[in-house]
Amino acid sequence: MPLVRRNARGERPARALDLPPPFRLVALREAGDAVVHAVAHAGELGAGTLVFVGRFDLAEFAVVLEPEEPLAGARRVFYAGMAALVDALAALAPPETPIAIDWPDAVTVDGGLVGGGRLLWPAGAPESAVPEWLVFGAQIRLVSMSRDVRPLSTALADEGFGDIGAERLVEGFARHLMVALDRWQEAGFAPLAADYLTKLRPEPGVRRSLAANGDLLSERTGQPPERRQMRPALETPSWFDPQTGGPLL
Repeated sequence: MPLVRRNARGERPARALDLPPPFRLVALREAGDAVVHAVAHAGELGAGTLVFVGRFDLAEFAVVLEPEEPLAGARRVFYAGMAALVDALAALAPPETPIAIDWPDAVTVDGGLVGGGRLLWPAGAPESAVPEWLVFGAQIRLVSMSRDVRPLSTALADEGFGDIGAERLVEGFARHLMVALDRWQEAGFAPLAADYLTKLRPEPGVRRSLAANGDLLSERTGQPPERRQMRPALETPSWFDPQTGGPLL
């Protein structure tokens, strides 16, 4: 899943973030939507473009990818993005802070929802054809803007992360994503799948694996295997509130 930019043009310079090459930064104002912008301009922006929204309460970004395999398999890059997101959070977290993924897309800190990842692809793209682009987007709640006590949600500031800022999290994500994609190219998908699976919220007595198309396979002793399909799960993100445009409260 290369990040070499093929056709990036037409974007204004953005304020600097410390991103590894070949990432190219596009910064939006606070009212912008990183995923919407990346999807609308993916063909122009090209692979490796990272769209960043400057907000103090939310780390919001999206990265354009250009796959080299059919959509049915290329969609698995979502797992690389999620693993990179959790690794970036873990690097900034207080020691022994529990960070986990609720399959496939929600990120929790000490059991509270802080955000998650999304994957989008061209409308109508055939599963058997190589898509022109994919967009991985993510949002992580840095500061809670609600005074209500919400036992199922939290923010990084409430979990002892301090004032880390969205920039540090996005910079860390970019570096970890490069490592994950390089590992996929060198060693195949299996090591990446194993890494992602270790980040899932534990389920005692359940053995989990990922199918060739990214579906989640769960096996419990004495019960038939359960298969959860990746594509419909990604089409409706479990953590995202379309009314507010951010993580659920």
